[in-house]
Amino acid sequence: GGLFADKIANMILSELDDSKGGSRKVKGYQKRRQYYAKGNYYKLENQKSPFTHLIYPVPTSGGLGVHATIDLSGSTKFGPDVQWIDPQIIDPEEIDLNPDPSRAKDFYSEVRKYWPGIEDGNLVPDYAGIRPKLGHPDIAESGSLKADFCIDGPMNHGVRGFVNLLGIESPGLTSSLAIGEYVRNILDICDS
Repeated sequence: GGLFADKIANMILSELDDSKGGSRKVKGYQKRRQYYAKGNYYKLENQKSPFTHLIYPVPTSGGLGVHATIDLSGSTKFGPDVQWIDPQIIDPEEIDLNPDPSRAKDFYSEVRKYWPGIEDGNLVPDYAGIRPKLGHPDIAESGSLKADFCIDGPMNHGVRGFVNLLGIESPGLTSSLAIGEYVRNILDICDS
């Protein structure tokens, strides 16, 4: 599901009713909504990087801060930032995946918090990605911007065998085995 997990779950759950094998709990299930944040990355050029390992600054609202990474070719990249997407956009395919060059000033400011020696003109837009979010700063009732994964199983919606995973960003990759084990445990408990 990924960026479409909310739409898939809402479609499945709204199709069910008591006559089709669903449960009364499905009718009361609150539909989920994911919002989107674009993460821009900039690449260091024309200056030697002082870093030999990852640098993670203090997290910011909605993200982990603009951090420094070194790719397999040895290039240093900075990002992602958090560029909130208009909450009216519900189809992630409508989002422009080109990095936003107008965010360079903010990148310099963020990088200089841990590397004051970066020289102007040496960051160039590199790439961008989209992250699913459970909250949005422009929607008061949307939920916390610090909200992490949301895992809804049969105990939440009443549909046997259905588990919905929402808002899983890149840390979900590093915790995917633990998430898989958690989902298996949910299904085991609901089947017993």
